[in-house]
Amino acid sequence: METKIRKRRPAFDREEGVAIAQGLFHERGYDTVGVADLCEALRIAPPSLYAAYGSKAELFNRAMKRYVETDFLPLDTILKPDREPVVALTELFVKATEQYTRHDKWKGCMVTEGMRADDETARGMATELAKGGSHIIGQYVRAQNAKDPERVTDYVLMTLRGLSSYACLGYSMERLTGCATMAGRALDCDFNTGAA
Repeated sequence: METKIRKRRPAFDREEGVAIAQGLFHERGYDTVGVADLCEALRIAPPSLYAAYGSKAELFNRAMKRYVETDFLPLDTILKPDREPVVALTELFVKATEQYTRHDKWKGCMVTEGMRADDETARGMATELAKGGSHIIGQYVRAQNAKDPERVTDYVLMTLRGLSSYACLGYSMERLTGCATMAGRALDCDFNTGAA
């Protein structure tokens, strides 16, 4: 009698699962992605998902961290200390529009949009993760002799978040770039360029 040899299912790749979840969360947002959606995309059962990641929120957190490592705006490159601040910050706005609109499905900044989640835990995770980028921007603005560093930093962060939001609404890169350059020009009077 011939015995059938059962093929072993390949081991679940947790990092690949994070990448798949990242795409799903970025496309649809934390609140509209259910555990069933994640299990279907990852081709695992709920107990396996919880065993691998702990919870949906923890998987979201890992997906956001992966996004920061692979797709976040290169702040250190754009905001170099020796760059003229209005030029650098305008470039930051323009680069943001390019990044937030470059994918057909993944619009806006994943972390920024995560900060608007209805789920308190997910929202807190995104807010905590966003502090790193906010800190870099704030440090740059203070080092560039801004007249009111806190107000300028708030303006930069609000502009980036607005660009992300409008990218999610389907605004084109061209339209957002026009807004980005206008937002950059508005900073002209906020820096004491050439001051000691």
